[in-house]
Amino acid sequence: MKFSTFIRIMRDSYANSGLRQQYWDMNALIGEIMRLPKRQNRVFMRHVLKDQWRYITCAIQPETGKTLFHASKAVEWLLYAQQVTEDDGVSIGYFPCRREGVAWLPSYPETSGYIATTLLTYARCFDDSAAKDAALKMLQWEIAIQMPTGAVQGGPVCLPDKQTAAAFNTGMVLDGWCSAFSATSDERFLEAGRRAADFLVADIDPNGYFHTNGSYVSADEIKTYTCLCAWAMYRFGTLAGERHYQEAAIRTVEAALRQQQANGWFAHNCLTRSTAPLTHTIGYTLQGILEVGVAAERLDIVTATRLSVDALITRINQQGLLAGRFYADWEPAAFSSCLTGNAQIAIVCYRLFELTGEIKYKQAANRLVDALKVLQVVDSTNLALNGAIAGSFPIFGGYMRAGYPNWATKYFVDALLLQHQINNGSV
Repeated sequence: MKFSTFIRIMRDSYANSGLRQQYWDMNALIGEIMRLPKRQNRVFMRHVLKDQWRYITCAIQPETGKTLFHASKAVEWLLYAQQVTEDDGVSIGYFPCRREGVAWLPSYPETSGYIATTLLTYARCFDDSAAKDAALKMLQWEIAIQMPTGAVQGGPVCLPDKQTAAAFNTGMVLDGWCSAFSATSDERFLEAGRRAADFLVADIDPNGYFHTNGSYVSADEIKTYTCLCAWAMYRFGTLAGERHYQEAAIRTVEAALRQQQANGWFAHNCLTRSTAPLTHTIGYTLQGILEVGVAAERLDIVTATRLSVDALITRINQQGLLAGRFYADWEPAAFSSCLTGNAQIAIVCYRLFELTGEIKYKQAANRLVDALKVLQVVDSTNLALNGAIAGSFPIFGGYMRAGYPNWATKYFVDALLLQHQINNGSV
């Protein structure tokens, strides 16, 4: 990392929050570190120390092969993350050092929706009935908690009178319902999907942006990454045979592309910090744009995706990872890596390789995925860790600190399945 970039990150880390917020952030971090030596956290602490040492010494040696081994371990963890909840959703994740004293957090409607798509894909590829059954339970649960408007709530699952709608979450669960209907032809999933798709179409403003972003993100007018909803909308339009859903999806993607700069970077593209968006939300945006471009046979949209990806893949470091955030000039804006984002960018690269045949995309994707394999926990005596991908590298980094969010492991499985497919079954 350039010294100037180091100074820039340090300066911005203080400039983006006041003294009061810095105090509370530091207090939370110290509390999490102090809880590490507790008896119930000692296995986790060993993983943290190993992880930190690898970060300091740059000691990641990418692992080629064993793709299906890592995928099966990750799927086992996702199924376990469903089993530990009080309902049929998937826990937000495992965070053993949180102040609440409860390591497994409640179910998360948003990510349970698209995790179900991953499990159904895995089940179809490997005839895994357990994965299929778990996915369908998730999506039946999603129907039970769907809001009267057709929307899906933001945040962790809560009672109906506490729910607040979020367009992005609605799109992610719509994706799951599309997958379930494709797998079962059960009209219940199509009907729930229609209500969600109708909510999304009605939520698009005259400029093509969703305006119901929910209460769990900053209140900016535009959230570019919500264009990932367009892919689910397009899928639903195809399943229902109704063109207006597809037209709305294309309009949403075209709006997102108006936020793209000449170098491929997207403005207004983060949960809370648009000047330095997360690699995670960059991944959301690129996948949504690419898949709609492919489905609609719009070469201009696919080309716009390549502009961003071509810039990103030059930023993969020697360990095979991307920074957790990027400034508008594509300089790193974080010291740690967001592992979810690495998996997402790998997915987009694999898809571009499938579409273009250009080897640089396959090589970049393999570098990212093979680094993630090393960071997946596969040998722990703690089932809550085994198979999981952390929020950050190192684990106490800037994104979803000190734990394992379910969506990191979900996107890792998606990337592994593409690697398996593209590498002709090499394991």
